Amino acid sequence: MVEELSEAEERMVNLLSEAGLNRNIAKVVVFLAKVGEAVSRDIERAANLRQPEVSLAMKELKDLDWVKERELKKKGKGRPLKSYKLTKELKEIVVDLVAKKREEIKKIEKDLEELEKLAGLR
Repeated sequence: MVEELSEAEERMVNLLSEAGLNRNIAKVVVFLAKVGEAVSRDIERAANLRQPEVSLAMKELKDLDWVKERELKKKGKGRPLKSYKLTKELKEIVVDLVAKKREEIKKIEKDLEELEKLAGLR
């Protein structure tokens, strides 16, 4: 049975999404950081996402180069299973997001100062 995200992990998902990460992607990142490697079905269950949502999240994560995919051979017929694993530690992802957000904050503060000057408030 696949474990769902704990309260602390859900809080991490919320903070990651507030920091600018898509919520579904945040769920996948937190889950993969927890388990190391997982197949789509396990990600769907643990993160409470539908298959298309997991596929979209994986596409974005691959574009960011944050996840790698490998095919698992299956007995019998049918499509092979895909297994996913983060290529970066959760800590590295958080450092990247925080740095990006801080740059955005600096730009906003600079723009606000300029606006105050132009309006004669400074």
